[in-house]
Amino acid sequence: MNLLNISYPEKFVFGKGALEKFKNDFFETSFKRLFILTIPELQQQLEDLVLDLKQNGITVLSDASIIKEPSFADFEEVLIKAKDFNADSVVGIGGGSALDTAKLIAAQLQNTQNLEEIKGNGNLKERQTYLTCMPTTSGTGSEVSPNALFVDENGQKVGVISPFLVPDAAYVDPKLTISLPPSLTAATGIDALTHCLEAYTNKFSHPFVDLYALEGVRLISKYLLRACTDGNDLEARTQVALGSVYGGMCLGPVNTAAVHALSYPLGVQYHLPHGLSNALLLPFVMEFNIEKEYGKYKEVALAIGAEKGKTDKETALNGVKYMKELIQKCGIELSLQKAGVTKDSIPALATGALKVQRLLKNNVREVTQSDAEAIYKAAF
Repeated sequence: MNLLNISYPEKFVFGKGALEKFKNDFFETSFKRLFILTIPELQQQLEDLVLDLKQNGITVLSDASIIKEPSFADFEEVLIKAKDFNADSVVGIGGGSALDTAKLIAAQLQNTQNLEEIKGNGNLKERQTYLTCMPTTSGTGSEVSPNALFVDENGQKVGVISPFLVPDAAYVDPKLTISLPPSLTAATGIDALTHCLEAYTNKFSHPFVDLYALEGVRLISKYLLRACTDGNDLEARTQVALGSVYGGMCLGPVNTAAVHALSYPLGVQYHLPHGLSNALLLPFVMEFNIEKEYGKYKEVALAIGAEKGKTDKETALNGVKYMKELIQKCGIELSLQKAGVTKDSIPALATGALKVQRLLKNNVREVTQSDAEAIYKAAF
């Protein structure tokens, strides 16, 4: 059994009223200068929160400049604002991009290491600034994970991965996801499902993480369509949010594999949203992996409600069919071509994917250049 190393937030609050709980908890701390990193769509919704904080003696600076997948250049611009403000605490409220940026802001406010020194896995050695995260999507699980992803100067996705990026506290209020439109609900939900599925079927999977991973697969596959169909369905939103948290809990100790590795070049070259890229590739990577190892994919199939076949492999393949149908029912058309990808770019996409060995090494089946091209073509 592989060595298991897990870091989770010291405080975790989930459910209706979590935003109010964050405010009351923050009043009990000694921090007085709070830097809020959020998204433009939320600024008006957070006015009451900011007003309450100010009326209780907290100086607040709110920034909503992260409007897409962040680059390191974007991060450095925000870091200057937080340093000039002399923040003693940071909260990220938004999707994965806002949360990842908030996490790195908190780490670098007082860190003596420069940006180049902390890139990669395990290189960030400290964080002195208090950090809280509140997601408004059910997708990345960044609020409980040690990961933060950014686009570098070459257009490549680079991770900063460290237990010091795990927030001190995470507050997950499913009500914050209600305003998310169906297309984003679907894409972020499939991203969360992929986190769980790739952790469960991972070469380095672990029985402890499997508990969260398989339950996350079950919850999201059961409730995502309801959340996409009726955004005000709070039960569905709550269950998908919980599944997303489980996915984030899988990212530190196990992480993802080929679906994410192949999705990154789509984001870099075509600027496809990360969750959409995962959704377009997930069933086809599943088919590829099942040809080598179908045992756990059989369990995935049964967890999502696929029909049991005459053999375990047939059951696993029924799971792929079910997954394709779920993705399409949620409003995502399974076609790279219709997403704007051109066929002549496939070799370059495959070359880019092969560079993401930190994830490909986790895949149960080795992925070669020709394999990657074949998966993209299958998804085309």
